[in-house]
Amino acid sequence: MRSDIQPNERAFSSKEVAEELGIATPTVRKYGQILERNGYEFLKDGDRRIFVQSDIRVLIALRDSEKPLEDTAKDLVFQQKERLEGYDETQIAISDTYENLPHDPNQLNEFLRFLVSELAAAREMNVQLKNDMTELKTAVSRLQQDHHDISANIGNSSNKTYTKIEKLAEQQKIQYETILEQEKQTIDFLQEEIQNIREEQRKEWRSQDDFNKRLEIVIQKPRDKWGWLFSLFRK
Repeated sequence: MRSDIQPNERAFSSKEVAEELGIATPTVRKYGQILERNGYEFLKDGDRRIFVQSDIRVLIALRDSEKPLEDTAKDLVFQQKERLEGYDETQIAISDTYENLPHDPNQLNEFLRFLVSELAAAREMNVQLKNDMTELKTAVSRLQQDHHDISANIGNSSNKTYTKIEKLAEQQKIQYETILEQEKQTIDFLQEEIQNIREEQRKEWRSQDDFNKRLEIVIQKPRDKWGWLFSLFRK
């Protein structure tokens, strides 16, 4: 069962994927059959495949591969399994914030500051991920340069080394994109939570202000000995 699909993630039909990749719709079906035959998991609506962004990247890799399609499909299936296993291990379940939302203004402000700090931490992690990706690209470039320097002497073995380097770079790229997408969703969630809490706080303030105004009117104009007291609870 696919566990890497995000809420509200856009889904594509075979026709839309064909237009995106610049290939025929039957070719998209052919690629899907090859991938499934080797163990790849698609979302399904009955017998119809539903594609998401990660599936489109896999189809692009299959389209651009210079190796036999079956061999490339096996590599892509292996990458998907690794990605899904890693997603299951790191996925964090976020509880319903509104059930435990504090009503005290001071506690609400403290909770708001906490969310802001979490958002800042998520942004810092995003910057760190970008820096790590830059370092990875530099390391891959150095490996490619080293490969170029020794390619004249090692013949066929150099081609194997280059293939491994490219595979490693592709795996790291997929992992980086997955983590970056998760961090983006976390940032979006925190921003939405901050906005919702601010709205709740404004509603509390307006309600308190209305109550104070009604109390002031009743106190200034009591109807009888006890009427002003009872009128506080009529609205």
